[in-house]
Amino acid sequence: MSFGEDIENLVESSPNALHGKHSSWSRVKLGDVASITNGFAFKSKFFSDQEGAPVVRIRDILKGVPGTFYQGPTDDPKMTSIEDGYVVIGMDGDFNCRLWGGGKAFLNQRVCALKADENFYSQRFLSFALPGYLKLIHEHTSSVTVKHLSSLTVREIPLPLPPLNEQRRIVEKIESLFAQLDHGEAGLRDVQKLLSRYRQSVLKAAVTGQLTAEWRAENAGRLEPGRDLLERILQARRENWQGRGKYKEPVAPDTSDLPELPERWVWASVDQILRAGLSNGRSVRDAQEGFPVLRLTALKDGVIDISERKIGAWDAKSAEPYLVNKGDILVSRGNGSKKLVGRGGLVECEPDPVAYPDTMIRIPILLGSLNPEWFLQLWNSPFMRSQIEKSAKTTAGIYKINQTDIRSFWVPLPAIEEQVKVVEKVYEAFDRIRSLEKWCTTELTRSAALRQSILKDAFAGKLIAQDPDDEPASELLARIRAERDAAAPKKRTRKKATA
Repeated sequence: MSFGEDIENLVESSPNALHGKHSSWSRVKLGDVASITNGFAFKSKFFSDQEGAPVVRIRDILKGVPGTFYQGPTDDPKMTSIEDGYVVIGMDGDFNCRLWGGGKAFLNQRVCALKADENFYSQRFLSFALPGYLKLIHEHTSSVTVKHLSSLTVREIPLPLPPLNEQRRIVEKIESLFAQLDHGEAGLRDVQKLLSRYRQSVLKAAVTGQLTAEWRAENAGRLEPGRDLLERILQARRENWQGRGKYKEPVAPDTSDLPELPERWVWASVDQILRAGLSNGRSVRDAQEGFPVLRLTALKDGVIDISERKIGAWDAKSAEPYLVNKGDILVSRGNGSKKLVGRGGLVECEPDPVAYPDTMIRIPILLGSLNPEWFLQLWNSPFMRSQIEKSAKTTAGIYKINQTDIRSFWVPLPAIEEQVKVVEKVYEAFDRIRSLEKWCTTELTRSAALRQSILKDAFAGKLIAQDPDDEPASELLARIRAERDAAAPKKRTRKKATA
């Protein structure tokens, strides 16, 4: 649905300082100081993501660059294009807008572009003022699905009208302050990227033995060799196998091309360290009554959130083979992103009865000989991700891994004591990382709030001092109206018939 209220009344009654103005200023309708250009309904069959004439679609506004190219004819006079410096607005959805800097491009349908008459109104001032008014319109636009904005509504927006020279001074001050914030935010985002890389470096150091190299040297005499540990695991596996059918010896990895491990570590296949067979969950439809089953969204940042569940159309007996247990490693079977398929999570506590769905695979490692937290860190490390992503196969745009893939993955196996130490050191590093990430997020939030405060002060006339030598806003408004009236087509009058 479209906006159906009186925008002037909404602005007048709004408590938000972004919709305010200084008492010495006037207001002017956007359509009186800016031209509005609507987009063209390009045929999607000619769209390409690589070659052709660039087209601005709604999805491109926040990105600031065209993401679609048109390979059809471009000689229709109704096709409109823009260059850098236009203000573009998405007329559906969130009504996003920005000062365009993505180069010359055509406008697609439901995108409009604004160009202020700089004799009366600063284009940059318009770009700073407009988002607050579009947000107000959005908040008062009802919808069942997608909200719609009309160019007629845009024309009627009552913009604040300071003296022209004051507009320019306000823009200069805003841009100066925003540039300082931009610099600080860029530094914070650089830190976030470094922390992300550091997190991966910690996991890599953990699974290659670098993280515990000194500790291992200090405790070498009391650590069980990995080969002995693997033999104990295999013996326990034979004696306590919980898989289906006749027991089969697991296949050992071919280590001829594998990297060299630290002394007393050994290579093993995932198949060798299982206490039972891998198992997919079961697909059950939603129901009002039945037995609970996890949602795929329960897999969050290496942890299984057992509260993320639904009721499935099955009973407790049917769900019993799929019950979730403390220490279980559950991984996603498929995902639209190759970087997310196979992500694993650990069930950290003894859950109340709940099953896992067909979108997950359970990896039942041999507890007691393997630390589940260590295995999860290993599983989500770059070392394992490379194996997962290499094995993932895509069908209809979804990447998937299967049980055969997982069983064949190779893993480094240190003594259980060293596994515990690895977990401890990884958690210590991750705690430091999380602390710094939280600080970055807090500072970015504070920077965003400062931007809003700057804009509120700007539109309240508090950001810079008024200059009594400026042309008063009332006189500027009078010139705008005179220009508008002069440009308006004159009405024809009929001559009276003479007798």
